[in-house]
Amino acid sequence: MNINLYGFQFTTLDFALAALLLIFFGVQLYYYLRYFRGIIRHNKKEDKKELMFIDEKIPVSIVICARDEEENLRKFLPFFLEQDYPEYEVIVINDASYDNTDDYISLMMKSYPHLRTTFVPDGTTNLSTKKLGITLGIKASKYDLILLTDADCMPEGKDWISKMVRNYTPETEFVLGYGGYLKKKGFLNKIIKFDTLFVAMQYLGMAEADRPHMGVGRNLSYRKETFFNMKGFAGTLNLQSGDDDLLVNRGATSTNTRIEVSKESTTWSEPKRTFRQWYAQKERHLSVSDKYNNSSKTRLTIEPVSRGLFYLTSIAMIILGVLNFNWIVIGFSGLILISRYILQLSIINKTAKILGEQKFYLTIPIFDIFIPLLNLFILIFGKKNRNIKWK
Repeated sequence: MNINLYGFQFTTLDFALAALLLIFFGVQLYYYLRYFRGIIRHNKKEDKKELMFIDEKIPVSIVICARDEEENLRKFLPFFLEQDYPEYEVIVINDASYDNTDDYISLMMKSYPHLRTTFVPDGTTNLSTKKLGITLGIKASKYDLILLTDADCMPEGKDWISKMVRNYTPETEFVLGYGGYLKKKGFLNKIIKFDTLFVAMQYLGMAEADRPHMGVGRNLSYRKETFFNMKGFAGTLNLQSGDDDLLVNRGATSTNTRIEVSKESTTWSEPKRTFRQWYAQKERHLSVSDKYNNSSKTRLTIEPVSRGLFYLTSIAMIILGVLNFNWIVIGFSGLILISRYILQLSIINKTAKILGEQKFYLTIPIFDIFIPLLNLFILIFGKKNRNIKWK
């Protein structure tokens, strides 16, 4: 069927592609406004005093698992030991390190009485020694609130504990924070920071929308009682990864989970320096994604699929318009593409400002296409769990 309109010929295929493009754009619009805008929405609620925080400074146990991390501990551990908080402890678990981690911790304990340590014995046969290390650290902790981070992390400032703990209302069992990566030179660093920001928009935004599905071990808190009521990592000991995201996926609900997105609550980590290292890190993170509950997998699958189909449909319409010299088809497709890009610019960069991250402009479409393709490649061809190291 051909229709002549304003001197241009429109075919059934033109209308079909236009309808599909609007559907995929609608799905993308829903995800950006419902989920990815969650951090902005949460920040506005805080500005309007609509969120309830506690004033009590509940004692906290910070748990850090470290394997051959002497250099990072020397750089970052003092930031955790010098928090502006009345009562807390820092427990560093030495995961069978071969460097001088143990000597450095012993030296620091002389100056910081609230620093404690335990260790994973050398030769331990557990598939995930990190999970064992975290479990040992939690068992050794004196306090009910557990605050997790990594040895290569540093807090934004001295109020990190305060900002995370203020969310522990009586019903709260999980608090999800943002763990970003330090800014370095190079294009790879820009990719890493964008990927990390977008993942945070996803998991923090979904939690804000009462659909929590994961957290990151660089900045995560839960109650000690909750951990043991869930039997810790008992259900995932056969997996190398999942000490953070799978635990949250299993235990977090719309009523027991809160997010903390103030700039002061952010932690910053050392980014990978080579593409191979970053690829291995993503491979480890994605290796347990198939273990998420079904509702989480469905939500996490629909967005990138609709994104890919959105781009494919847009390109098909533009090609068809060029071949048929139909500028209305080209203009319609271009208008939808630009509308989505403007939406991305607004939400991504407003979120970046809240979290203290860098902003993105012309690289957004590049990363928006490249990262999902890389994730798909890893999911199809990546290594199995048993071959992936936690570090």
